Amino acid sequence: MKVVCVGGGPATLYFSILLKLQAPSHDITVLERNPAGSTYGWGVTYWPDMLERLRRHDPTSASAISDGSLRWRDGVAHVGERTTTHEGDEGFAIGRHKLLDILARRAESLGVGIEYGHEVPDRAQLPKADLVVAGDGANSTMRDRHADHFGTHTTLGRNPYLWLGTTKVFRSFTFAFVQTAHGWIWCYAYGYSGEHSTCVVECSKATWQGLELDRLPQPEALRRLEGIFASLLEGHSLIGRSGLGGPAPWQTFRTLTNRTWSHGNLVLLGDAAHTTHYSIGAGTTLAMQDAMVLASSLAGAKTIQPALSHYERTRKSELLSVQSAARHSAQWYENLPRYIQLPPAHMFALLGQRHSPLLPHIPPQLYYRIDRAADQLQSLRRLKQWLGPRLARTLQHRDSARG
Repeated sequence: MKVVCVGGGPATLYFSILLKLQAPSHDITVLERNPAGSTYGWGVTYWPDMLERLRRHDPTSASAISDGSLRWRDGVAHVGERTTTHEGDEGFAIGRHKLLDILARRAESLGVGIEYGHEVPDRAQLPKADLVVAGDGANSTMRDRHADHFGTHTTLGRNPYLWLGTTKVFRSFTFAFVQTAHGWIWCYAYGYSGEHSTCVVECSKATWQGLELDRLPQPEALRRLEGIFASLLEGHSLIGRSGLGGPAPWQTFRTLTNRTWSHGNLVLLGDAAHTTHYSIGAGTTLAMQDAMVLASSLAGAKTIQPALSHYERTRKSELLSVQSAARHSAQWYENLPRYIQLPPAHMFALLGQRHSPLLPHIPPQLYYRIDRAADQLQSLRRLKQWLGPRLARTLQHRDSARG
């Protein structure tokens, strides 16, 4: 089978590795528009269960990814002058540049061809192939050429956010919430190497405008943010966009879905197919899981279409709970005033429960007490697990009817 992958991100590279491991005779080419060694972003996160899945699919690349990652084992939340710690929140982070390098080297060692600096403005300019994999991100040109067929739908979040790096190396997954004269602003920070951490800054639109972050040139905006988060950064600097040059842009998150994921021999992968809010730290993991399922669906397939249909059905089913969690996580931050005045331990507990469909509909302190009781009573925990999704669906249908 001849396969062309558009976009050289983690999903397409990992897919090419898995397909080559299945059948070395496959002719696979990855076309990446950017030069070799250039990328955007800082570190990406993943969790212990993902590492186990990577080991089952390809122990060689999994070992290299594990060796190149920084591990944390707890979470820390700073709310003004108050700090609380939650132990046992184990996770991993690796620099995006390092991850891509590991996957590209592994793919090339198996015979995958990677062509850098190869812009593909139109599907008609691709070489003939049995399968075309569109892994060219949320702004996929391959997908947008057939947007009506794919049924692409985008929902915009409310809060502006900015993806930054810093020279402060965080050994725990760290949240910091700071109250300003214009409202609360916060960041998520985690180390991914011995030299750098990712630092994602977020706030409401009113706070963003009040702090003049909507109009300050980036150097001045970074200095202002360094002042706001001075106690967290301890003299370290914030750094704008990594890799591709230009300032890091303020954005509002786009949750993207597609009605269908394939069109003839063209199939969507990763962010081209779906996006989930960054606050659950799952974007790269979900994209690589797409690659796992697509590769396994194609294994031994006599024709392409049934395999692509199986891939789409499987991944859409697996994504339902994750997309729900991401949606509720984003809404938790968009409604931060509801939780921020709670005692630190209570607030951090509800931060950890932000994926719950019940939480938006129960007074926070009552939810906290129920959650603590559920930890002690198995029957109450089962009731909470049963009631949550049903209440969420009922309220969603009610809100849709009102709209």
